[in-house]
Amino acid sequence: MKRITVLGANAEGCTLACLCLAAGCDVTLFSAYARDLDPLRQRGAITIRGSGPVGTYQINQSEVPSITLSSSLDEAVLDADAIFVTGPVLKQRTYAMVLGGHLNDGQVVVVAPGRTLGAVETAWYLRVGGNSSAISIVELQSLPFWVDDRGGTLYLTETGPVTTAVLPSGNIGVLRAMAALIPDLAPVASVLHSGFGDASGLVEVVGLTLGGLALQDGQTPLPAGAEPLENRRVFRTLLGERHNRIVTTLAKERRAVAARWGVRNLPSTDEWLDRFAGTMAGTMVRPVPQPNQADDLIRCATMGSLVPLQSAAQLADLPVPATSAMIELAHQSIGGDLLHAGRRLDNMGFVNTDLDSIRTQLDAMTVAT
Repeated sequence: MKRITVLGANAEGCTLACLCLAAGCDVTLFSAYARDLDPLRQRGAITIRGSGPVGTYQINQSEVPSITLSSSLDEAVLDADAIFVTGPVLKQRTYAMVLGGHLNDGQVVVVAPGRTLGAVETAWYLRVGGNSSAISIVELQSLPFWVDDRGGTLYLTETGPVTTAVLPSGNIGVLRAMAALIPDLAPVASVLHSGFGDASGLVEVVGLTLGGLALQDGQTPLPAGAEPLENRRVFRTLLGERHNRIVTTLAKERRAVAARWGVRNLPSTDEWLDRFAGTMAGTMVRPVPQPNQADDLIRCATMGSLVPLQSAAQLADLPVPATSAMIELAHQSIGGDLLHAGRRLDNMGFVNTDLDSIRTQLDAMTVAT
């Protein structure tokens, strides 16, 4: 893959653009919004610190390898080998809809992050948008780095192995090509394996919505009058022992639904916590999101992780009371009909309760109309 387009000039999109440029690709970074592109043009570069491809990556420079900014979708995706779709769930849907009439045979659409069943939903919206090309859709369950945007400088910490799958499931050559761009890629058999292995909803909704003295966070107790160091306030400290009990209950429901769908050997709850909440220290620390980012994370984690799990549970005729309660809690916390707006298999045309039939449809799924 030589020509790469990244849709979304958010912090994660900028990080992916830098990763691909570091791998020697020709990279275009697209946004339809001047408020996203203008600051990048003014800075003239993207600077990365911490883990990953540390350095300064030039923008719109003809003399050296650089990232090309674009506000034209036609120009951005024309002749691209791979197109990364980034941002929150709702924006990913919008991109999929508008991409429907712009794709050509052989192109690869990469959903990053895909969370649970991101590739399936993208395939559905591409169909709705009129796609008739034979393409592949790669689902990166998450991104390879946590990104902390500090005034335009991106500080990265590692997230660990990046679980990934592809539609149609037989296009494994696409995953081999993707491994040259994304570090620590961990391919799995299908988007079901990738989706059920996603614990972002368990960790983020619990960590960001449940607080107060009764639950207590994971901070080390301090003497009276002492204040925690700012650099010790990491995402993992949002989760105390009682939070972890709730996460464990949600994880049990997720494993039960996955087993009914034929997916087993999922990570342990402790592995999920390390992967999605980060560690207390070291190279895999996850930063605490800014207050203005928290609602977006809750919304995406609910719509893109908890709701599809509940949807799969309904088709499998399994109750998931803890998952349903967290969806309702998120709805009451930030508003919006997250249950019906989330990724639901029935909204994508999968209404048959014969799970073997649905698995067959998913394994052979294409996006050409």
